[in-house]
Amino acid sequence: MKPDSMTPSSGVCSDMAGKGIIDKSVRLSGVVGQEKAKKLITRTVSTGRIGHAYLFRGPEGVGKKMFAQIFAAWLNCPQPLADGGCGTCPSCRKYRSGNHPDICYVEPENGAIKIDQIRTFCRSLAYPPYESAYRVSILEDVHEMRAEAANSLLKTLEEPPSQNVLVLTAESSKAVLPTIISRCQELPFYELSRADSVAVLQQHRPDLEAAKLELLARLSEGCPGKALRLAENELVELYEKSVRVLEQTGSDNLESGDEVLLKLSAEMATLKDELFPFFGLLRIWIAAKMREASQLRNWSQPYQKQLCFIDEAERQLQRNCNRNLVCEVLLFNLQSSVARLS
Repeated sequence: MKPDSMTPSSGVCSDMAGKGIIDKSVRLSGVVGQEKAKKLITRTVSTGRIGHAYLFRGPEGVGKKMFAQIFAAWLNCPQPLADGGCGTCPSCRKYRSGNHPDICYVEPENGAIKIDQIRTFCRSLAYPPYESAYRVSILEDVHEMRAEAANSLLKTLEEPPSQNVLVLTAESSKAVLPTIISRCQELPFYELSRADSVAVLQQHRPDLEAAKLELLARLSEGCPGKALRLAENELVELYEKSVRVLEQTGSDNLESGDEVLLKLSAEMATLKDELFPFFGLLRIWIAAKMREASQLRNWSQPYQKQLCFIDEAERQLQRNCNRNLVCEVLLFNLQSSVARLS
């Protein structure tokens, strides 16, 4: 009998249902970019030298999770193709439906993978896969793993149970224990080009206009997963409005007046959890201005000061200062610095 920890309801090692799968492709041809990772994993599967643990390392939103899911489907397909699963067998169909019993997840809870999650997960590995050659477990964001959880996982990596493949994902290896890294085969993932990012967005959001796709690709800085999340909320619209208002400073347009800035700051303050990502978008805008100034050999120090204004706003929010006041001061500071650059 399988342990309860393997059921979807446990939230510790669950199947694919409800896990936000971006793409149900079973072949690497469905992955845009990441040619190095494709080459490495194809060699692994074609030679049959399947490791017990892998670390997929790269920025958030570049396709690590999707790649891990395709790898899992490929390993468990009884009629595999040269670059993935067949897509038609019962195993691939279960993968596509999000209900494969031998593809499971460990995800951060409230921002961290905790030791109780890892203990329950490791106990479940003592049981054989339900129906496949391998149980493939995808441990997401292990850079968010607490130290005691990491040490508990290390014991399993040192003596891995048979018929189990662990795929760990992390934004950076710096926050992962070196002893964990040394026991994994590491695959690097990179930001996509602007053209590749647009191609991914077109696949998933064909309803968006070309100009919006270009803007999302630029704001996501090579991480189309971030762009897809941006497309689902109002951050981009607020970003465009903010940039338009700030860049009109110094003109005769009344939209740059104090009343508009106050209204805009109030709108920013309602973002709650999305306020810090919104500040990230403002940083991207300022960074682009800095690059332009560098090419034109203009003085870039005022742009550095704008970045400092955003840093200070974040520190104040972390100290639980009044959100409306923080946003208001930030916008007026940015407006003032833009005016000096005009």
